[in-house]
Amino acid sequence: MHDPGIYALIQLMPTVLRPPSWALWAAATALDDLADQPDAKQTERAARVEAWTHALQRDLAAGASTDPVRHALVDTSLRWHLDLSSLQGAMTSTLDDVRGRHLTDWAAWRSWCNEGIAPWVDQVLHLFERAGVPMTLRLDRQQDYRRFIDGAQLTDTLTDLSADLAQGLLLLPQEALQTYPRAEEDLRQRRWSPATAALIRELTALAREWLTRPAMTTGMHPGAATVLDTAASLMRAQLDAVDAAGPTLLKHAPHPSLIARARVLAPARLRSSLAWSLTPLALPGPRRPSVTASDPSLAADDTAFRPPPAHPSGAVPPQIAAEQMPFHVAIIMDGNGRWAQQHGLPRPQGHRAGTAAVHEMVYGALEIGLRHLTLYAFSTENWKRDAEEITTILEAIRRDLDAGPLRDLDVRQRWSGHPDKLPQELVQALMREERRTRTRTGLTLTVCINYGGREEITRTAAALAQAAQAGDIDPHLIGEDDFTRHMPQPDMPNVDLLWRTGNEQRTSNFLPWHATYAELHFTPDYWPDVDRRDLWHALTTYCRRSRRYGNAARVPGPPGS
Repeated sequence: MHDPGIYALIQLMPTVLRPPSWALWAAATALDDLADQPDAKQTERAARVEAWTHALQRDLAAGASTDPVRHALVDTSLRWHLDLSSLQGAMTSTLDDVRGRHLTDWAAWRSWCNEGIAPWVDQVLHLFERAGVPMTLRLDRQQDYRRFIDGAQLTDTLTDLSADLAQGLLLLPQEALQTYPRAEEDLRQRRWSPATAALIRELTALAREWLTRPAMTTGMHPGAATVLDTAASLMRAQLDAVDAAGPTLLKHAPHPSLIARARVLAPARLRSSLAWSLTPLALPGPRRPSVTASDPSLAADDTAFRPPPAHPSGAVPPQIAAEQMPFHVAIIMDGNGRWAQQHGLPRPQGHRAGTAAVHEMVYGALEIGLRHLTLYAFSTENWKRDAEEITTILEAIRRDLDAGPLRDLDVRQRWSGHPDKLPQELVQALMREERRTRTRTGLTLTVCINYGGREEITRTAAALAQAAQAGDIDPHLIGEDDFTRHMPQPDMPNVDLLWRTGNEQRTSNFLPWHATYAELHFTPDYWPDVDRRDLWHALTTYCRRSRRYGNAARVPGPPGS
């Protein structure tokens, strides 16, 4: 272990989780070492990283490896049933780091953080979940988690500044460097100047702010909370060492003193030991079979997916020109309860029947090449319904997630909504699928559960107010782009087509911000009676509409529409 802080954090985990955590950390470290080898040229380092990742794919297929680090990772994957596909993006990110990066602003820098760090963190979260003590990350604290990861990456970047500069790398955004004229030139020349000192002071202060998120662990298991709180404290101690290093920061990596580390770790060890001693933990089961090289579910390669099953009738999607195809379709799945009553069944049975129609929409979207599909599954107003119906709806969603009928399709799954009142098991299942499919590039499927459009806008306004109060944004210059950036799903594109089944003609508080210019499509059939052919019909109907956006003649949709 190169980083004693990471070793100390893993020691705070329950004993059963230490070996798999060490395996994950060792793999990440091995890749970084290959990327940072000072005795090799850039092309050689890139080739070694690429060779290592390809060897991992072969080792996963074989179920073992002659390389001790890869063998530990393969064994961890098979024992704990981890899906390592999300690490493919992190490994590609390491390869890109070798080839050099130019980070224009903080947004690009954060994207780099998300590529390189988040997938490894997700694997640790999976381990806690498998052990029966999920490190539940509240959706209303997502901004805190993102900032925490930013703070961790910035701390790591400042610590490794000397090693990176020695290789000609400066992994800081131009937006930060331009604040202090000559700072970039001085850093690249490894000169300690007033501009360099001021820049480092500002960045360490920013990293401390990002790492200090006291509400982040609220409601979390005390053992898991201790790990995160201790990580934040160790990184703040590391930042103290960066500040104290002065000119030597450009010559070698600083480290906190043994006394500073002991002050953090001694009480943390006591708290974690007590927490885990009182917690029953699930042990890993027998190793699952290793995959074969021809198996499309090969864990380290997330590019091979099965096609959606054909429609029983043999129907195929219509040919729609790319410029006419809507980018984002949103559906209000209405009529489940009335369908059940029409068939002499209790209302809750209609929601179970509607699950098949959801699968059909996904199959149809994949076949025709739709990029974004958003489904309205449960609104904030639906809590007014009968308790049995509510339970059936939420349980049907959870069971479908656990069954995984979409697992082998090229579908990125996301959830939009609020976690309050939702069963914890459902929240965990939703977040698990988000993490597992985050690197997929086919259809993006967003399911809105406990979602309300006005509530979403209210939350966004509150986030903007907090940003203005913190000085991150000028309240007099707030525009639509600023509002969009602070939404719970900032990258959700505008809705082109909003379709509602069930013979009702209203939008019911669904995506009011995104659907401002959406074409509306209402159909009489109840949701359980529709299939992919109805989706295709809605798309062809859309193509016949005239999209003006205020102009006199038909014009293409705006960017992101």
